[in-house]
Order: sequence, then structure tokens, then C-alpha cells
Amino acid sequence: MTERSKQFSIKERLSSFKFAINGLRSLIRYEHNSRIHLLAAILVVVTAFVLKVTAVEWLFLIGAIALVFVAELFNSAIENLADFVSPEYQEKIKLVKNYCAAAVLIISIAAAIAGVIIFIPRFLQLLANAQ
Repeated sequence: MTERSKQFSIKERLSSFKFAINGLRSLIRYEHNSRIHLLAAILVVVTAFVLKVTAVEWLFLIGAIALVFVAELFNSAIENLADFVSPEYQEKIKLVKNYCAAAVLIISIAAAIAGVIIFIPRFLQLLANAQ
């Protein structure tokens, strides 16, 4: 019986989550930029609770946070694979890595803009109420 033809097992499916958890642990442990993203995500979540954002705003914030982490995961995976396949310097590999880094930058900027759009009006309202 091949690996693919085994019967479906909920226990095995649940245990497969350990690979995903290990991936997240490795991301945070080895990829320094992911720690910055994690800190930003924590600050966003705390701020969202304090400012009592709406359900729709929560969806946008959670989506933005998720997209940043997904982009960082793909960036790190591609960089690690490229370094494994071609340990020596290659101009094409550099280009691929730059593209991946640019993708993370773009989604991070978009996430920051979403946060500004959601949070700034609330901060301004707090300031107006304090006066």
C-alpha cells in the first residue's frame, strides 16, 4: 500500500499540523524580519481591542496581518531553496530574491496603509474628545 492510498485518518491529519507549527516556529526563530512583523501584528491587535474596531475592520486587519506573514513565509522558503540549490552567487538567484523581498515590502506597505485608514480616525476622535 502506497503512502497516497492509505485511508483517511483524522488523527494523522491533526498530527500534520505539527509541520505547519514547526514552520512558524522556524520563521520566527531564524528570519529576523518576521519578528518585526510579529511585533507589529501584536501592536495592531492590542490597538484594535483598545479602540474597539468593528467586525469588518477586524477582517481587514486580520487579512492584512495574514498576508504579510504568508508573503514572509514564501519569501523565506524561496530564499532558502535558492541558497540550497545554488550556494554560490548567481545574478538570477539575486533577482528572484529581490522579487520576493519586494513582494513582502509591497504587502507590508499595504497593511500599514490599511492600519492607518482604520486607526487614524479613531485616534483623532480620542484627541477631540480629550479636549
